[in-house]
Amino acid sequence: MARLFGTDGVRGVANVELTAELTLDLSVAAAHILGEAGAFRDSRPLALVGRDPRASGEFLEAAVIAGLASAGIDVVRLGVVPTPAVAYLVNDMDADLGVMISASHNPMPDNGIKFFSRGGVKLDDFLEDAIEARMGEEWKRPTGSAVGRIHNDLGAVEGYVAHLVASLGDPSLMGLKVVIDCANGAASRTALEAFAAQGAHIIPIHAEPDGLNINDNCGSTHIDDLVERVLAEGADLGIALDGDADRCLAVDHEGTLVDGDRILAILAIAMKEERRLHSDTVVATVMSNLGLVNAMREHGIRVDQTKVGDRYVLESMNANGFALGGEQSGHVIISEYANTGDGTLTGLHLASRMKSTGKTLKELGEVMTELPQVVINVRGVDKLRAGIDTGVQAEVTAAARELGDTGRVLLRPSGTEPVVRVMCEAPTAGQAQAIAERLAAKVEERLSL
Repeated sequence: MARLFGTDGVRGVANVELTAELTLDLSVAAAHILGEAGAFRDSRPLALVGRDPRASGEFLEAAVIAGLASAGIDVVRLGVVPTPAVAYLVNDMDADLGVMISASHNPMPDNGIKFFSRGGVKLDDFLEDAIEARMGEEWKRPTGSAVGRIHNDLGAVEGYVAHLVASLGDPSLMGLKVVIDCANGAASRTALEAFAAQGAHIIPIHAEPDGLNINDNCGSTHIDDLVERVLAEGADLGIALDGDADRCLAVDHEGTLVDGDRILAILAIAMKEERRLHSDTVVATVMSNLGLVNAMREHGIRVDQTKVGDRYVLESMNANGFALGGEQSGHVIISEYANTGDGTLTGLHLASRMKSTGKTLKELGEVMTELPQVVINVRGVDKLRAGIDTGVQAEVTAAARELGDTGRVLLRPSGTEPVVRVMCEAPTAGQAQAIAERLAAKVEERLSL
């Protein structure tokens, strides 16, 4: 049986894989496991529950709250808020547990459940495994005054917005024209309020969620509308969020995409200049472009590369005290202000760098030269043998020898499918394509099921 928890909580098609019954059971099990692990302050724990605007979030929210309250946990219903707001507020309100109901950038029919422990951090793998193992067990239910109570606190969300605004100090974005694509998602209110409070001239698009239109040809996975609007308005930059606003991509004034790698490069240099980049190190994943590593080396900044997934980026940051990390997809963590990716926070600090330097986003982004990168998904193969098959490894060695220090190759097994991802970066697109295709063919030849 596949593990219930993935790299970012529990996800599936709402009301098919992710049912109200499973969600309630999951919440009860989480309450028990975290209580037994000593994660709660006392016998009357407090949980915060937020969701993105998906229609299914309404019944899943009810199931989460019912499960927690039935297990004796008091609950504050935050309503529609970004994922990073829940992480921040768990810490700010000294809560014992946070739950976010969202499937991030996935299509509207999907949904997910993500837990945060005290301090607003994601659960360790062993706790997730224990929660999964506990589901469905009989338990002694509290009664009377021992059951949890449920409250609404919209003022908490205002506190999150104030935190975002305060991260830049005095209003500092005056004169910047910014198009913000909210993906009809969780930040359709909070992102606009934060940028407006910092003095930016904002032009919102896809900021009218109706429960059905989240991520629908908009947001960080569909930037065509954002590019068109930036050019039409003569805007200084565009910000693209995803459905739960934990990631940010950007578009410069010429309509060119600025991805997470380039954003990391810009912010890392800024933080080093301000002596806020601990150990002169930025954390990225193995899928980050080699151009990021090269650019950082030229500025005396080391890149610590982790497995793919923002949780692994955060693990390295927490273990070593690093101040900045992220992924090519736009998950960027600025640990001074957040303990998870926060798209609005990232966008604010990117815009602030433009103002403080007087440079366009295009000029700032030129610090990094991106190497052509080709990724091929080889399906229907035995992914577990990718790292040990002699024929495949011989092809990897030959490709690495051909590239030398001008590029790299990488094989990455999928976490959920019989798929091996073949990635190649090289000085030219043609060379990257040729090497990737050659290596993909060898994987298919040697590992086909």
